[in-house]
Amino acid sequence: MDEDVLTTLKILIIGESGVGKSSLLLRFTDDTFDPELAATIGVDFKVKTIAVDGNKAKLAIWDTAGQERFRTLTPSYYRGAQGVILVYDVTRRDTFVRLDNWLNELETYCTRNDIVKMLVGNKIDKENREVDRNEGLKFARKHSMLFIESSAKTRDGVQCAFEELVEKIIQTPGLWESESQNSKLRLSDSPDARGGGSCGGYCSML
Repeated sequence: MDEDVLTTLKILIIGESGVGKSSLLLRFTDDTFDPELAATIGVDFKVKTIAVDGNKAKLAIWDTAGQERFRTLTPSYYRGAQGVILVYDVTRRDTFVRLDNWLNELETYCTRNDIVKMLVGNKIDKENREVDRNEGLKFARKHSMLFIESSAKTRDGVQCAFEELVEKIIQTPGLWESESQNSKLRLSDSPDARGGGSCGGYCSML
């Protein structure tokens, strides 16, 4: 039944505890939001198929626990992943400051050099912002990451974060073809010809 699916991609969501990783995943996969969502213990896992540029990709999305004590399985999270979404909370500067630690962990355990990284500043629906959008953008540029701000509560940026990540993975030669034996790839002639799309804050890194 997956005949028309181009490839299956492993996507990770990482970041400090409480930044909204599970809420982003729930909004993306089920289009629901639960303000009382409990902290993830260990790892949560969801599958969703999306179409990007005429190509269908099945996403196996791993939502990892942010707390130190649940992170003993870390190496297996990262193995074989093609994309990672690194989340911080725009209302908590400490979650932004610790992004370097998460990038170091990614470098240590990731099995691919060309993994596509998306930085997401979550909870932009809240008033008490501590991290300016330009700070997030600057950090993303420094580390060659895609960047978007989002709100799992209001849906802002959520769908776009995943779609842009998948699009970039599909456009990266050698990142996923080895897992896919067919060649039904249809890329648009120029990714830049799409204009900004509906993503507004999206910023592509080369």
